Amino acid sequence: MDKEKSFKKLKVGILGATGTVGQKFIVLLQNHPWFEISALAASKESAGKTYEEAVKGRWKQEVDIPESIRGIVIQDASKPNLKCDFVFSGLDAGVAGEIEKAFAAAGYGVISNTKNYRTEQDVPLMVPEVNPDHASIIPFQQKRRKWTGFIVTNPNCVVVPLVMALKPVMDKFGVSKIMLTSMQAISGAGYPGVPSLDILDNVIPMIGGEEPKVEWEPLKLLGDVKKDGFKLANIKISAQCNRVPTKDGHFLTVAFSTRKPAKVGEIKRLIKNFKGEPQKMKLPSAPQKPLFYHEDEYRPQTRLDRDREGGMSVSVGRLREDAVLDFKMVVLGHNTIRGAAGAAILNAELLHKKGYLKAR
Repeated sequence: MDKEKSFKKLKVGILGATGTVGQKFIVLLQNHPWFEISALAASKESAGKTYEEAVKGRWKQEVDIPESIRGIVIQDASKPNLKCDFVFSGLDAGVAGEIEKAFAAAGYGVISNTKNYRTEQDVPLMVPEVNPDHASIIPFQQKRRKWTGFIVTNPNCVVVPLVMALKPVMDKFGVSKIMLTSMQAISGAGYPGVPSLDILDNVIPMIGGEEPKVEWEPLKLLGDVKKDGFKLANIKISAQCNRVPTKDGHFLTVAFSTRKPAKVGEIKRLIKNFKGEPQKMKLPSAPQKPLFYHEDEYRPQTRLDRDREGGMSVSVGRLREDAVLDFKMVVLGHNTIRGAAGAAILNAELLHKKGYLKAR
């Protein structure tokens, strides 16, 4: 991107701006060097209210609503007429499908956090450090669907730290099998989320619809992009997903087999030295160390390590040999930042740098 363009910020709209993911977008986009919020949209019930009025009693971030956002009048998210260059979508999956489609057809780039288009054969499911080349399917998507805009999605909030931790291993040795157990924070359930009498002093061994996503999405992310779709990675994955009483941060125990012989020391070095395209491009939201390896065998810990590099760095620890599969380790990622809004913002930065997001 040339110097002149870097100083002209793109105008951003947020769909589902009153929800927890929409709120996180607002917090993370403050003072962004490339993007500025120009429009907020939500349900018809919120449309016409100022943002401050609409989220009264429901603002759940640990900082105040930015002054520049309080007085913005919310628009109806079902109408693709926002004054902005592209949109972030934090919509509920129940309504996201048709709304995102309408915005893409109207010429907007849609950077979505919702699940609706993740499995589509012409829609990128992206983590910029893992599969930035998958953006190349966008022109095919536009031609096939007769859209002037497009949709790009980011994965489930468990899948992001999982594929980031396995990416350097996959590139060097290949991965054939994965077994994982997730311990997922309550913020992943949105607001009002899990009833307090269900989660306090408890672990819930079921999160509806979660395990199929965790078992399928890595196959697309770690697979190959073709001219007209994607070839899924040949990996067998078994996942068990649990809700635990932590506020933020999804913690994973992961066991995996490699296709080529490997040693613990080799894998550990790969993790420590891993950098992806966002680091090479020096994208604004990219962590300097996308993977941080903890030598202390008591780390990572959710409360101590989830906020590393603003919540954008994934922590890995306890890598060792496994008696059933080849290796095992623990992985931690901040679910509402690296696993949701922050992931979408980093996707947008990559797409802007590659020329897919421009002023409308």
